[in-house]
Amino acid sequence: MDYNTQRKHLALPEYGRHIHQMVDQLLEIEDRDERNKTAKAIIAVMGNMNPHLRDINDFKHKLWDHLHIMADFNLDIDSPYPKPEAAVIFEKPKHVPYPSHPIKYKHYGRSISLMIDEAIALEDGEQKEALTSLIANHMKKSYLIWNKDSVSDEDIIRDLAELSNGKLALAPDFKFNEIKENAPHKPRKKFQPRKK
Repeated sequence: MDYNTQRKHLALPEYGRHIHQMVDQLLEIEDRDERNKTAKAIIAVMGNMNPHLRDINDFKHKLWDHLHIMADFNLDIDSPYPKPEAAVIFEKPKHVPYPSHPIKYKHYGRSISLMIDEAIALEDGEQKEALTSLIANHMKKSYLIWNKDSVSDEDIIRDLAELSNGKLALAPDFKFNEIKENAPHKPRKKFQPRKK
């Protein structure tokens, strides 16, 4: 018995074993003109396998790159596109560092802390008061997203003072915007058959 697990590994399994076998035969062709002609025929078959992708930019370029990958980058043909480099294609992504900034109240998020820092840096005046008011209203919205229960205005004012180390305060006449919570769904009426 001939099992797939015993056969050659497929570089791009989405094209199937037959296309890979065509590419293997392409590598054995010694005449360069014949090799170029056969490569174009294989590209045409590969394109016919995914006709819905023809509208994508650089579709042909992608097909030629896939041909080189299936040939293990050993293909010597006159390609309309430059031969891809294995080191570039199979390069591992760079490590993304995890943010190390501690967030005191996670339900407010990191952006609130950054906005508070910006507000502290502003000079006293209307702009600072307006930004502080926006921050307080946003804090209340964020709190209600995480905690479906209502929150008191005093809690937000206390948290704002704590997060800004007492450097931001709301105006004495400040009033929070009215935040509409999602209205509960009305229960459906029970089905009642029609009277005859």
